[in-house]
Amino acid sequence: MSPEIVGLIAIAVLIASLFAGMWIGLAMALLGFLGFAYLGGINAALGIMATVPYTTIATYGVAVVPLFLLMGNVASNTGISGDLYKTGHTWMGHLPGGLAMGTIGACAGFAAICGSSIAAAATMSKVVLPEMEKYKYDPKLATGSVAAGGTLGILIPPSLGFIVYGLLTQESIGKLFMAGVFPGVLLVALFIIQIFLLSRRNPHLAPPGPKTTFVKKLASLRFTWAMLLLFILVMGGIYTGLFTPSEAGAIGAFGSIVITFISRKLNKRNLLAAILDTGQTTAMVFLLLVGAMIFMRFLSITKLPFTVADFVSQLAFPPYLLLALIVVIFIIIGMFMEILASMALTLPIIFPVILAVGFDPIWFGVIMVVVCEMGLITPPVGMNIFIIAGVSNVPAGTIFRGAAPFVFTMLICVVILTIFPQIALYLPNMMR
Repeated sequence: MSPEIVGLIAIAVLIASLFAGMWIGLAMALLGFLGFAYLGGINAALGIMATVPYTTIATYGVAVVPLFLLMGNVASNTGISGDLYKTGHTWMGHLPGGLAMGTIGACAGFAAICGSSIAAAATMSKVVLPEMEKYKYDPKLATGSVAAGGTLGILIPPSLGFIVYGLLTQESIGKLFMAGVFPGVLLVALFIIQIFLLSRRNPHLAPPGPKTTFVKKLASLRFTWAMLLLFILVMGGIYTGLFTPSEAGAIGAFGSIVITFISRKLNKRNLLAAILDTGQTTAMVFLLLVGAMIFMRFLSITKLPFTVADFVSQLAFPPYLLLALIVVIFIIIGMFMEILASMALTLPIIFPVILAVGFDPIWFGVIMVVVCEMGLITPPVGMNIFIIAGVSNVPAGTIFRGAAPFVFTMLICVVILTIFPQIALYLPNMMR
């Protein structure tokens, strides 16, 4: 049996294992070990199992994972989301659909200090849905806007999606963070425009709230200035080269603790909760990374990724038609699998293809994250949808229908980024 066939069989078994409910990190590690033992011998496979976990985790760059997670979890567990929503509500609540627009703005602000879409959806839904219900918002628009806004957590840096993409592909995490800034702003603007147009066409969907004075608008900024300053410090340090991503994560984690302590939001209970959440998520990500690295070592000796890349490069497919096919594949995978798992499953095969056809790997990372965002709000396994359904008691089917227009808006964002790649690449190219 040729090595390429062995690789294809391992991928098929891996997919079957995932549908059977096996953890993807364990499944990839087990199949990588068995495949390596079959092709390279048991001693070589044992050597891989002995060295890869340590070399994957015991590196300076991987420290970025728990540090940025701690920064986000401190913010999530201390009620920062409520402060961000108060500001968005004050500035945009008087417009048709203004509360939903403010929700998008608050989700964007929360994403800038959190990096987790699921955390954003869970925390924001508790804050904003009762308010929109009070103003007689249509349940589909209300829950759909929260679900869509939550997806911004893996696009606007610091993003766990970009961190895992960078670790798996050995691309610069700092450049990936910078690449997500303008696309994040673009997607926020598209979401707000969509809500505004829907609300103008049908005012009963989202009645305007009370107007506020300009003085009150300025006063509401006191809820957000500290976290905005922290975001500028962290991302500005990465952009100028003053900090590495890991150093920026340490500054962000420390800064979030100091800010929430000074504002009297931090106590022993929510600090311990943030540390526990950070430890649990870090363990999950590290297991995923170790499994992916073992599986990638196995695939490298099968030469399957390079065979696929050579085959695709010899086809007459235009590069952008190939990109469209990859996007469709990611959308389908995202319907059944969360973003980190889909990255670990597909990148070993798809990334060499992307390099072979000449696409920029930093730009593709942004495209991949935006497309994977869609899986969070598409059936049957839209994680944001089910989290909001649990919090709000709104049926999942209603939330799926409310989120559907936002999926098309994300596709428009992908098209714009494909036509104008410099939206994503301008800041990375300007980095020192």
